[in-house]
Amino acid sequence: MTVQCETVARRQARAPMGLFERWLTLWVALCIVAGVAAGHLLPGPFQAIGRAEIAQVNIPVAVLIWLMIVPMLLKIDFGALHRVGEHWKGIGVTLFVNWAVKPFSMALLAWIFIGHLFRPMLPEGQIDSYVAGLILLAAAPCTAMVFVWSNLSDGEPHFTLSQVALNDLIMVFAFAPIVGLLLGLSSIVVPWQTLLLSVVLYIVVPVIAAQAWRRALLARGEAALQATLRILQPISLAALLATLVLLFGLQGEQIIAQPLVILLLAVPITIQVYFNSGLAYLLNRQLGVAHCVAGPSALIGASNFFELAVAAAISLFGFQSGAALATVVGVLIEVPVMLSVVRIVNASKGWYERHG
Repeated sequence: MTVQCETVARRQARAPMGLFERWLTLWVALCIVAGVAAGHLLPGPFQAIGRAEIAQVNIPVAVLIWLMIVPMLLKIDFGALHRVGEHWKGIGVTLFVNWAVKPFSMALLAWIFIGHLFRPMLPEGQIDSYVAGLILLAAAPCTAMVFVWSNLSDGEPHFTLSQVALNDLIMVFAFAPIVGLLLGLSSIVVPWQTLLLSVVLYIVVPVIAAQAWRRALLARGEAALQATLRILQPISLAALLATLVLLFGLQGEQIIAQPLVILLLAVPITIQVYFNSGLAYLLNRQLGVAHCVAGPSALIGASNFFELAVAAAISLFGFQSGAALATVVGVLIEVPVMLSVVRIVNASKGWYERHG
């Protein structure tokens, strides 16, 4: 097990995190300040954007979400699915945590903390919406940032790529049923038509478009794909920041009135990250999986596809909903919490490999 991981580590060049990824929490915090200030000073334009809908789909946000998601999906090679069997134990653990544990553990934590323990400190009318946002956040595994986390933990690259490709394929079919089930169990009305429309708009269409574009680029060579990704990366990041400014511009009054809300919403999100990453890590160790697979398995098991969550929350509940705010809190704490998981995985490698 040790030799395999050391070979992979020597083969990989550990690329540092980009400027944006490393300081994502800072950028999100600045977007909160900018959005709240702009929404307070210029409420008219924000309200106009919030009303720009067709069939319950906000057109400006839809465009921004596609600009965020398509470049990420462009990196995914669904041809990697044929390598799933090479690391079947790690794949099995990650699938179990992603789809059978994480959404349900988050729902349980949301019910405990938001529905009960923190209820007196939160606006009563938004409780169900906060719970819904947390469920949406945990209902789909991350697509893009896991490549960064895997690289930082010397993860096996073929495992990471095949796992992400498999998760994206499953997400097309499983996201709506899981969200519908957990919202129903939470006694939250499920607008199925809007939920299914969100799946089509923000999962199915981007996946098909990205894969068609990827094939067209690869027909001209790998260099064409990489050049396109370099161009799209800043556009994708700008779209994320613009979406956050819009959200906080419309959430400004609520945040000013209840600044504690963001901190309280962060509690169940943080707990579920450590719980699910720890569960995946320990299960892999118990099954004798190599550390270079267990590391990314734990990180994929814990991370969230927050771009999809934000889009679905806006579609289902609106810009000014507690659900939209809850999903954005996930963006706020993504980097510091996941980096701490990376450090734990790397620091515990000796203990992991001493397993008899």
